[in-house]
Parts: sequence; C-alpha cells; structure tokens
Amino acid sequence: MEVFYARLKLTPPYHSIENAIMHLTTVLKAMEPEDRERITADPALKWPQYRAAFVESGLRLKHRGIVAGLARSPLAAELPAERKHFLDAFLS
Repeated sequence: MEVFYARLKLTPPYHSIENAIMHLTTVLKAMEPEDRERITADPALKWPQYRAAFVESGLRLKHRGIVAGLARSPLAAELPAERKHFLDAFLS
C-alpha cells in the first residue's frame, strides 16, 4: 500500500491502513496453515486477499475523487501491475 500511495504522490490514510492490516491478519489467522502457505506462495491468490483487505478497511473510500482522477492520468501507468488491484478498487 505504501508503494501505491507513494506512486500516486498521496499521503496514505494511516488509520485505514492499520485497519486493512488487521483485517488481513484476521482473515489469514482463520485459515488453515496449508491455505496460508498456498496464498503466500502464489501472487495470483495473494493479491485478491490484499484487495479485499483494502476494500473492507475503507481505504477505497479515502481520497476517492483524487485517486479516480489519477487513475485516468499518466501516473496510473507508473504503478506496478500488482498494485493496480488497489486502483481497480477505486474505480469499481
């Protein structure tokens, strides 16, 4: 999330980031160890979990207008592909 906000040149809403981390931690702790290992090893499984935590924490509601505008700008092209999962959450 730090890379996402840094590339968009925005200050991250730290309280919401803490909420996202707590949400992700809770979800992962509820999983079987084998499922956690599988998610950790596979980015295709990992990023949907990150995106869900991003949405559930309310991060997609913070700076929504600003980020939606930036999503249509050249800055969005500078984001690493995996970070675009976060950007998509603002546009959905």
